[in-house]
Amino acid sequence: MARRKLVAGNWKMNGDRAALAELDGIAAAAAVHTDVDVAVAVPATLIAGAAERVPALAIGAQDVHPADRGAYTGCLSAPMLIEAGARFAIVGHSERRADQCESDILVAAKAEALHRAGLQAIVCVGETLEQRDAGEAERVVTAQVEGSLPEDVSADWCAIAYEPIWAIGTGRTPTIDDVAAMHRAIRAKLRDLLGERADGFRLLYGGSVSPDNAAALLDAEDVDGALVGGASLTAAKFVPIIAAASR
Repeated sequence: MARRKLVAGNWKMNGDRAALAELDGIAAAAAVHTDVDVAVAVPATLIAGAAERVPALAIGAQDVHPADRGAYTGCLSAPMLIEAGARFAIVGHSERRADQCESDILVAAKAEALHRAGLQAIVCVGETLEQRDAGEAERVVTAQVEGSLPEDVSADWCAIAYEPIWAIGTGRTPTIDDVAAMHRAIRAKLRDLLGERADGFRLLYGGSVSPDNAAALLDAEDVDGALVGGASLTAAKFVPIIAAASR
């Protein structure tokens, strides 16, 4: 089935108020390439400013707490993100799984919190280089898919981003065949879990996506978009990736 492409940026712990000027060019490109959904997850301190500056662009967060309120110092709930102007959040990014020891169960709870509040979710999965070299990549990633999705998950509000951990920020990417194979494996796992509903889910590729490799990656089988890190920090690098999705 035809699925609308989604190109999402993840600024991670980068950017300040001055950097929001980059969103002007990104929003302009989104207005031209209307066949592509464009989104940018900025640091929490910039969500409100970004949403006010480019109201037509989907601005999101990089994490969320599974509870709506409570004694969780330093955390942000989905209702708080909505008030700031966010439309979606990334959950389960490998950097949070590793650095904050997040489990599949916690990631699923965060995704459910987003859905409960009416926000979109991008759920991330991916293997380490050691797991890939050991021939365990598909087993690890499909197990993450099964464990990180809430029971009532739907393509209406959730996308899945495959990001091989060893490719994030390194300039290295899997071969196109490897990416396509992993996305097929994810799709097959979704069909096992959800039946025909699996065909509606958008599967994004992430991991050193750049203007140079975007077209080839986005043309790969079962790749429905990209989750872009460093190249999303400037319009000059992010806009060509949006254009590649619109080809």
